[in-house]
Amino acid sequence: MNFELTEEQRMIQKTVREFAQEVIAPGAERRDETTEFPEDIVKDLGEMGILGLPFPEEYGGVGADTVSFALAVEEIAKVDASLALTVSAHISLGCAPLYYLGSEEQKKRYLTPALQGEYLAAFGLTEPNAGSDAGGTETTAILEGDHWRLNGTKMFITNPTYAGYVVATARTAKEGISSFIVPKDTPGYSIGQKYEKLGMRSSDTRELIFSDARIPKENLLGTEGEGFKGFLKVLDGGRIGIAALSLGLAEASLEAALKYAKQRVQFGQPISKFQAIQFKLADLATQIEMARMGLYRAAWLKDNHQKYTKEAAMAKLFASELAVRAANEAIQIHGGYGYMKEYHVERFLRDAKLLEIGEGTSEVQRIVIARSIGC
Repeated sequence: MNFELTEEQRMIQKTVREFAQEVIAPGAERRDETTEFPEDIVKDLGEMGILGLPFPEEYGGVGADTVSFALAVEEIAKVDASLALTVSAHISLGCAPLYYLGSEEQKKRYLTPALQGEYLAAFGLTEPNAGSDAGGTETTAILEGDHWRLNGTKMFITNPTYAGYVVATARTAKEGISSFIVPKDTPGYSIGQKYEKLGMRSSDTRELIFSDARIPKENLLGTEGEGFKGFLKVLDGGRIGIAALSLGLAEASLEAALKYAKQRVQFGQPISKFQAIQFKLADLATQIEMARMGLYRAAWLKDNHQKYTKEAAMAKLFASELAVRAANEAIQIHGGYGYMKEYHVERFLRDAKLLEIGEGTSEVQRIVIARSIGC
């Protein structure tokens, strides 16, 4: 087994790390406070090719692999989890469905501009009565001549304000769920107010409303009635993105805790010299390496066209719960200062909690894993 990154992967990691530290990090705290979406930075990421990393050059992508995508999200998450979520959702949820299921015409018309950074992409699955039970979709699509008429509501959707299209799921005449490409300017399609959130505050999260929204017949994505299978595949890839985001956030928590522990003096010595603190840091460092191996393996399996559903669920489950644990420990090591906004660690905890919920809750991941091992 070769655990070394390739030269291309290291180059992408280095490029994104430098950009994250120099451009993204300085305004992260302010954006968390104001909930401002970093539109200019997203545009820069598009020009750098980050928004099209794991897709072929023929469609406007960079032609890199899933491991490179994970490395990029990880580096961004170290300084701004909200932006990492924006990038991850764009690539793995907004763009992936078109790449997997789209026709050549659909890819050229909608996917290529998204990969080149002309706009973001979004994925509309979750509804008021369809969250963990994604099969409970109530949005409907009725074919009327050369158009589909969509009615329903989606919630907790990432990137819609800045997305050129959203891939939305809906029930059709044929039994099952279908997927549709809904352009931003579709009559009858509207975007609700921005949610006030605990964390990930500068990511764009809103409700979508379809009120007799009319989309062209040819905007059916894939085969009618086969949308459920399609979005399960999309979610597998999305879990790799969330695992990468979780890993980056856990690393940020460890780095902040270690730095503070070396500086904070109590009882005549830095608190990093006390075994109680050392054990916390040692445990986090160990668990972060385990999360890294699980994430990179899931990404490697995907790149090598092997089954990775179980591994993606394991990576997402372990890394997301670690992100919360690491942020909690960072706050504990900071003591009273950790509870104050003067330090970043309170933001880490607020951001981390979503990772145990989005892309399938921890409970859903355990169900996926249990089924994969034959339960």
